[in-house]
Amino acid sequence: MHCIEPAKCDDNTALATSRKYAWIVFALTFGLLLSDYMSRQVLNAVFPLLKQAWSLSDTQLGSLSGVVALMVGLLTFPLSVLADRWGRVRSLVLMATLWSLATLGCAVATSYGEMLVARACVGLGEAAYGSVGIALILSIFPAHLRSTLTGAFMAGGAFGSVLGMALGGFVAIHFGWRASFAAMAIFGIVLVIVYRLTVSDKRIATRYGDAQSAARQAGGMRTSLRALVAGLFSTVSVVCAYVGSGLQLFIMGAVIAWMPSFLNRYYAMPADKAAAGAAVFVLLGGIGMVGCGVVTDRVCRDVPSRKWITALAYCLISLVLLSIGFRVQPGALQLVLLGAGILVVAGTSGPAGAMVANLTPSTIHASAFATLTLANNLLGLAPGPLVTGAIADRIGLLGALQVIPVVGIAAMLAFALGRARYARDLGRIDALRGRAAEQRVIAGTDAPGH
Repeated sequence: MHCIEPAKCDDNTALATSRKYAWIVFALTFGLLLSDYMSRQVLNAVFPLLKQAWSLSDTQLGSLSGVVALMVGLLTFPLSVLADRWGRVRSLVLMATLWSLATLGCAVATSYGEMLVARACVGLGEAAYGSVGIALILSIFPAHLRSTLTGAFMAGGAFGSVLGMALGGFVAIHFGWRASFAAMAIFGIVLVIVYRLTVSDKRIATRYGDAQSAARQAGGMRTSLRALVAGLFSTVSVVCAYVGSGLQLFIMGAVIAWMPSFLNRYYAMPADKAAAGAAVFVLLGGIGMVGCGVVTDRVCRDVPSRKWITALAYCLISLVLLSIGFRVQPGALQLVLLGAGILVVAGTSGPAGAMVANLTPSTIHASAFATLTLANNLLGLAPGPLVTGAIADRIGLLGALQVIPVVGIAAMLAFALGRARYARDLGRIDALRGRAAEQRVIAGTDAPGH
């Protein structure tokens, strides 16, 4: 078949090539996300072996896990801003290189102090990868795929955690805990090399350059710090969304971090089987995040404010299931209750994210989600494992895990307050958006040439 319109055929060929390259970029960026969480969660799989090898307390073990989330929480926002200025692809490559080398450092650590420093460097490398990675992906795909791509990318964290814990436990039991860290590091380094040879900022700009998008980004960079902070914390309800999400993830972070040790101590599972069993719970948590998000969108299709109610429901359900689960005798019933609780414990992530998007200007959504990530880590994922370990040193791990779900009550209070203020705050945001639109129209009318 001959092409009657050569120019049109050339455009179609270029479009097909661009789509293919976009999916290659997605696959490689997703692969590095897997490496990110594999390097982060492999530690939990070797908790029992580290405790035995170095005679560590549960507080020390919890700190080795929590320090990564602490670094992520502290550095996500500033490093995301720097990445937009320096180049997203170059930043992603640098981040992945750093966390891979730091994971290799964990493999050769000879003391708790050295391991803590290496884990902090892992967190430094991973800090902005999620926000910068999703920004890169969304910039090269059409807008109608954004929800699908965002959901798939976020689910990669759960899948990477599963792989890190399951493979880490298997390698540790056969070759030692140092080999587990080394394996994760090698996987990351190989992916970095492939990524660097395949993806670059120049190729992205050439294939997917958008002058209008670049102008918007430049405008965003000129936003003053005062105006940015005002937009991020403009209402009581958006602050409640940040706080509620972070507090609920405190439970998720604590349970997931200590699940391998729980199975090892109370079910007499060896390290590899305990890690594999815990990986199933992590997978349930990831599936629950996606599933609860879908349920929330369907239930709240006509009444978006119901998202607050779904968040409250997920908090309450997980509180009841986990509280009962950690109090019944070890056995099938306990595992079922814990699995059901973990399935919904992070279900608040979707509603909280939607509320943050609704309550902040679209021009600062990237910064708003970086702020949500900061809250999730500083209020939840970082202190969760550490506080659990500190309590476990006093009353035992089982006692600590029985206490931790109570944090869900604080999360419920935050979401309830946000719901009470939501209508008023949303009206205020809509009014501000309307005035801003009017000012843009007036500025455009008064501009030279009009």
